[in-house]
Amino acid sequence: MGGGMRYYSLVLAAACIVLFAVQSMVPGFTEEFLLNSSQVLARPWTLVSSIFLHGSGSHLIFNMFALVLFGLLLEKFVGSRKFLVIFFVSGIIAGVASSLMYSASLGASGAIYGILGTLAAIRPKMIVWTYGVPMPMVAASGFYLLLDLGGLFFPSNVANAAHIAGLVAGVAIGLALREPEQRKEERKKLLKDEEINQWEEKWM
Repeated sequence: MGGGMRYYSLVLAAACIVLFAVQSMVPGFTEEFLLNSSQVLARPWTLVSSIFLHGSGSHLIFNMFALVLFGLLLEKFVGSRKFLVIFFVSGIIAGVASSLMYSASLGASGAIYGILGTLAAIRPKMIVWTYGVPMPMVAASGFYLLLDLGGLFFPSNVANAAHIAGLVAGVAIGLALREPEQRKEERKKLLKDEEINQWEEKWM
């Protein structure tokens, strides 16, 4: 399943950090490139540009930690090109969901949730630490999903709908990527079964 590794997750993280510095220094920059639901049809590029903007230093640090940690893993498993597709498709789908629910939004969270969803689909048993507790990747993703579903009923500055949309998109992509591998493994198992049957017929 894996392909060439170009460390795009690090490049994306660096871009977010640089643009956060620009946000801090250039008046009006954030407002120009964030996702505004009332203007999304006239300014569709903000579905992408808003991914690279963040609302605070803590928002940036948390997202970049998750992007580098899980992004490098996913990039290793599926290759850099597919990783980029997953990142941007999940981020855009999360942006669409966000534009339907909130007046404005920004951040890479939706795209990162897409990474988590894909990992949950292709490596469900991989152990990760979530709030200090080791659990399978699929359980960790389910935990975050429950948190965001609950967050829908308690409005805050967190774009829970975007997180959910990104996660679902990532799972869907992960399942699509996993199918050829599953068929390959099934064929291998079938061949092994046939070899065993032939051996039994010959010697038993």
